[in-house]
Amino acid sequence: METFAEFTARIEHPQHRERMETVLNWVAEKYPQLVPKIAWNQPMFTDHETFIIGFSVAKHHIAAAPERATMIHFADQLAQAGVDRTDQLIRFKWDKPVDYDLLAQLIEFNIEDKADCKTFWRK
Repeated sequence: METFAEFTARIEHPQHRERMETVLNWVAEKYPQLVPKIAWNQPMFTDHETFIIGFSVAKHHIAAAPERATMIHFADQLAQAGVDRTDQLIRFKWDKPVDYDLLAQLIEFNIEDKADCKTFWRK
């Protein structure tokens, strides 16, 4: 995806670069209404100029950041699934499969929950 080409080109490890490209392309293809953009040096997707989900790369994982309110909403489900996370993000380890079902739930929740949101972040 051209929007993220410069970002992904900076990922040194070829398998990590490929994994990040796969995740970003999956989001773009599954949710074509979302706008891909780079902000704060990270790839993210927005809907009517409100944040839906962002991604970043770390040594051991891809981080998916859906906003704290979404993390709170899914806290029990994330805990039961044993998902590696913080208050703000989920870590998809490089050596484990990405949980696309979970990613879809987070994205779809944000799209629906923020349908009438007039700001970039929730207040």
